[in-house]
Amino acid sequence: MAKKIFKYRGKTAEELQALSLEDFAELLPSRERRKIKRGFTEAEQIFLKDLEKHDRGVKTHCRDMIVLPSMFGKTIGIHTGKEFKDIVILPQMVGHRLGELSLTRNKVKHGAVGVASAIKH
Repeated sequence: MAKKIFKYRGKTAEELQALSLEDFAELLPSRERRKIKRGFTEAEQIFLKDLEKHDRGVKTHCRDMIVLPSMFGKTIGIHTGKEFKDIVILPQMVGHRLGELSLTRNKVKHGAVGVASAIKH
């Protein structure tokens, strides 16, 4: 069985990386397209420049940054409010926000019943 090739709106990952930012924006839903057309904030521009310089270990607080094709294969530390979680950007994540990839709330893990409560019963 052949491995399924990822496509986003009919374009492969290589084709997405070859597109300009304006052409890529036309493939996105309206909210993401509007953000790209209005321009990135200063912090997001600095983040993109750092990402071009380094392949791994770039940390950011920009949780509302859109995953772009130029980010594929890079490791990004996304801030959760308490710590940075390292996420490897895959082509399937294109068009999502970085905040969606790094959850801010952890699942509650309750321990086993304690000795004190076992004696009462």
